[in-house]
Amino acid sequence: MRHLNYNHLLYFWTVAREGSIAKATHSLNLTPQTISGQLKLLEKSVGEPLFHKVGRGLAMTETGHTVFQYAEEIFNLGAELASRVKSGRVIVPALLTVGVVNSIPKLVAARILQPVFDSDMPIRLVCIEGGLEPLLGRLAVHRLDLILCDRPIPSGLSVKAFSHALGASDISLFCPLALSRRYKKNFPQCLNKAPMLLPTLDNPIRRPLDDWFEQHSVSPTLIAEFEDSALMKAFGEAGNGIFPSPTAISDEVEQMYRVRRIGNPIPVQEAYFAISPERKLKHPAVLRIIDAARAQLLRR
Repeated sequence: MRHLNYNHLLYFWTVAREGSIAKATHSLNLTPQTISGQLKLLEKSVGEPLFHKVGRGLAMTETGHTVFQYAEEIFNLGAELASRVKSGRVIVPALLTVGVVNSIPKLVAARILQPVFDSDMPIRLVCIEGGLEPLLGRLAVHRLDLILCDRPIPSGLSVKAFSHALGASDISLFCPLALSRRYKKNFPQCLNKAPMLLPTLDNPIRRPLDDWFEQHSVSPTLIAEFEDSALMKAFGEAGNGIFPSPTAISDEVEQMYRVRRIGNPIPVQEAYFAISPERKLKHPAVLRIIDAARAQLLRR
């Protein structure tokens, strides 16, 4: 990219926030032709389109989203700088960007990250969800400070990162109250031919769950498989079948999804890890998260 013109970046940022050039003209007090011309110059500097048309509006391309994230940081910092110069009292919050692997239960991720908000340190949290490998790619170029995952870094990946164990929970099975009455007695044999919602085969708990069913001579009817744990729970809430979830968050799962736990916890462990770009952790918020998780994550 050639030398960046910050006026062009401001015009792009405003159009992205407003959703169209027409709306941006009022904020910038410029003509549509002027803004369009400046956007074309920025796209030429970047080397790729930043918008594509959607109906009468504009939507950002993938490159546009990347540029917008940087522009958001630049102009937010500019506003904070102006405020601090004016008042002398503004404390700029530290930014903590965390990747959350989509297979980890969102309630577990929220519990792990809660110490960020309980801290006296001014911190602004940004959470990005996705698959492990794409998130590791972001971590490698320092676009993430931390990844929360349900497995350590797979062997064979050429990325400099380190896994830090946080804790583990055994697994329980859940279903809506109306269905739970069918499975009160003779657990786990009552699960034979029962409708079951399970994680996909690449999830760390899937094979141990299958082994546990086999050990107890139980053959549930597999209805659906999910990469996303929240989506699996939503299908379970709708009455489509029984689903597994960590016992450590049983109360929250029952309340949020209006389901009930059936039977005793299953001796299958779901583990949780924090993945960082360095072996020795330095970010104060990351240290607080890891220390709190190890001390009390699974003891509520």
